[in-house]
Amino acid sequence: MSPLRQDDWRLTIHEVLPSTSDHCRALAAAGEAEGACALALRQTAGRGSRGRDWQSGEGNLHLSVLLRPGGAARHAGQWSLLAAVALADALMPLLPEPGLLTLKWPNDVRLGGRKLAGVLLDSAADAGGALAWLVIGFGVNLAAAPRLPGVEVAALAEVVHPPAPEALAPLLLGALGIWRQRFAAEGFGAVREAWLARGPAPGSPVTLRVAGRVLSGTFAGLAADGGLRMATEGRVQTFATGEVLG
Repeated sequence: MSPLRQDDWRLTIHEVLPSTSDHCRALAAAGEAEGACALALRQTAGRGSRGRDWQSGEGNLHLSVLLRPGGAARHAGQWSLLAAVALADALMPLLPEPGLLTLKWPNDVRLGGRKLAGVLLDSAADAGGALAWLVIGFGVNLAAAPRLPGVEVAALAEVVHPPAPEALAPLLLGALGIWRQRFAAEGFGAVREAWLARGPAPGSPVTLRVAGRVLSGTFAGLAADGGLRMATEGRVQTFATGEVLG
């Protein structure tokens, strides 16, 4: 995994796109080198996690980046946690109280316990099972919070005058580049520790929807590979996938 310097990011700004992640996926399929980024001031077909629509109002951040980091495709999910940590690093200096910002597994950023931002991961493997490309999509409620059924949402404008998306994007890309280099030099353990420092307190309640079931328990940390560890049904279990509710 080679270093990705600030000058290596190639950011294009679009008045409108259907989806910044779909745009970067097309670039990946066409053989574009890593470092390509697309920022849309408005999206008409934004995507959230688990196939949900992502409302993409003007004044909010809609940014996707293309990476080709290599490594095993089965570990692609670790980049979700890395992206959340980088996003938190970019946002925290803007807040009057950095402690307002927390992380929800695997990749949501919360403001005062409500969803402020999310990360969408798309990836593809080559014939040998290695990661051929990775597209990370960021959505941040800067100016306004969209309505999400069953989810409490927040906007940065509630606590501070928010930056324009064009101003936040370089800060986020800088933080992402730093964490990409740390991942390469120190391994996933550094990402895991940074995520845990902003994640829920050990023993705090967790409700997880996984494989058609809803499980309740308490947070027991992260596994070495980034999986959610949860004390439930009389034992500590590790989950590679699932949706934390609330």
